[in-house]
Amino acid sequence: MKHFIKEYISDSIETKQRIMNNDALVEKIKNAAEVIAQSVKSGHKVLIAGNGGSAADSQHIAAELVCRFYFDRDALPAIALTVDSSVLTAAGNDYGYINVFSRQIEALGNEGDVFIAITTSGNSPNILKALDAAKKKKLTSILLTGAKNSHATERANISIKVPSDETPKIQESHIMIGHILCAIAEKEIFSKS
Repeated sequence: MKHFIKEYISDSIETKQRIMNNDALVEKIKNAAEVIAQSVKSGHKVLIAGNGGSAADSQHIAAELVCRFYFDRDALPAIALTVDSSVLTAAGNDYGYINVFSRQIEALGNEGDVFIAITTSGNSPNILKALDAAKKKKLTSILLTGAKNSHATERANISIKVPSDETPKIQESHIMIGHILCAIAEKEIFSKS
């Protein structure tokens, strides 16, 4: 059992080291954080969505932006599109599960907003529809996904692809990247020295 635990931790660290050693990927993360900061500075908001564990990550990232990350400051406008059970079930019932996020983007998204799409596979049908809705409404889209090329990478403005094919390792890296996005955006917006 100890061997399994140490091997699991080692594999997780190795995935994060591949991210850290990939300058192009680090640059994409930096660019995504700057896009978020600029959008919020300009009076816009961040919308976030994903399924399953990625839904939980959406809520986690929204909470870090709305409440605080490293220091006390004004709240930042972020909405996880995964939390309103009435909207989710009504959209799912009336329009199909494929439209549960796109309907919310149609309702809440405005030009200049940012949409963060989280999907380990890059092929979640409701995320693909949401990316299409974001493009139509002129939101900047940031994709957090895995190593494989997917339909989502073709649709997003910025694709951050974790160099792994293992869902748990991808998800562990997604929340790390989400934390980095929050930390940089917070620092850029409030210029905390």
